[in-house]
Amino acid sequence: MRILYIATSFPEPNKGATIYTDLAEALSESGHEITVAVSEQARNSSQTQMKKERGFGVLRVVTGNYYDVGLIEKGITTLRIPTLMKKGISKYLSDMNFDFILYEAPPVTNSSLVSWAKKHFQCPSYLMLKDIFPQNAIDIGIMKNNSPIFKFFKYKEKKLYESADIIGCMSEANKKYIINHNPWLDESKIELFPNTKKITNYIEPVAIEMRQKYSIPEDACVFLFGGNMGKPQYVDLLSKVIIDCKNDKDIFFLFVGRGTERYILENTIKSESINNAKVIENLPRDEYEQITKESDVGLIILDPRFTIPNYPSRVLSYMEYAKPVLAATDKVTDLRNLIQDSGCGEWVWSGDKGEIVEAIRRMAKNPELKNMGKKGRSYIEKKFDIKKSVQILEEHFNTEKRR
Repeated sequence: MRILYIATSFPEPNKGATIYTDLAEALSESGHEITVAVSEQARNSSQTQMKKERGFGVLRVVTGNYYDVGLIEKGITTLRIPTLMKKGISKYLSDMNFDFILYEAPPVTNSSLVSWAKKHFQCPSYLMLKDIFPQNAIDIGIMKNNSPIFKFFKYKEKKLYESADIIGCMSEANKKYIINHNPWLDESKIELFPNTKKITNYIEPVAIEMRQKYSIPEDACVFLFGGNMGKPQYVDLLSKVIIDCKNDKDIFFLFVGRGTERYILENTIKSESINNAKVIENLPRDEYEQITKESDVGLIILDPRFTIPNYPSRVLSYMEYAKPVLAATDKVTDLRNLIQDSGCGEWVWSGDKGEIVEAIRRMAKNPELKNMGKKGRSYIEKKFDIKKSVQILEEHFNTEKRR
């Protein structure tokens, strides 16, 4: 297959990996020709350029800053992406041929770009739906229902779904939500396309590099929260939780990543003189992996007001490294089912702070943590290997198999 992957985020090899880079690499390793066109943040590069990365071509089109910025700047960048990406693709890729276009949401504003690319390259498209916007913004109070901006993005959402020949949803709850809330859509073009990951070999670490480096007690149970710290992650709740647990010497919280709400945690730790919690900037891939290996429990937190079934991909990293999971989320996500079916940890409702604190203290003393982690590792090997995503795409678009 010859694939044009239009991406919003695609880190360079020395800056880490995501479920998106894993998928692109797996497609390439399976013998398919993949070309990535990604919107590059202005802070990272001053000019658009075509490079070879991870064994295939990557076109980095400078479009503006999208991550770790205010809503206004993020909104402006989102609106500019389609036009600038079209110019970049026209200049560097216009003479190429593709069997299909792979793209993701967010953002919802790329429908015009994808529709143009489909017409230009005369091929179908596959949407990997990773977020349901703008309803998620309504849920947590970022946007008002029936406001002009909501109506604008709701229109863009419809156009996004129209631009897709097939829509792949992260979970069964996501699939049902899209079908139930978009009755005009043809159900036959909506399918399950779960988050998957390249599964690496894992050996239980014997070193304690992380604990020594960050002055973490050797006998403390380390709860790791890795990834984005924005409004969906309900950082206000995390701040209240670490205050309640500040005197629990057998518990240590480690927050690694970036996000607009990260400062709330930093300010709380400082103002409350909390010694058993630490916030760390984004780390090189190998350092973050070492921290994940040495941590005891992976944390996932989501705002309890969500009516859309979020399905955070970070759970895969915890499961890959055999870490039990404590998820405090809304009641509509089927992440709860994943945890219960796999036996890899605990789920609690994020609307009850006391219940979350109890779960943290309970897990910190649970002698079965390692067994939970092993169950998670076994489950991800069976259900969420990146090869499954490749197979789904091949079934739709592999021209060789059709002959």
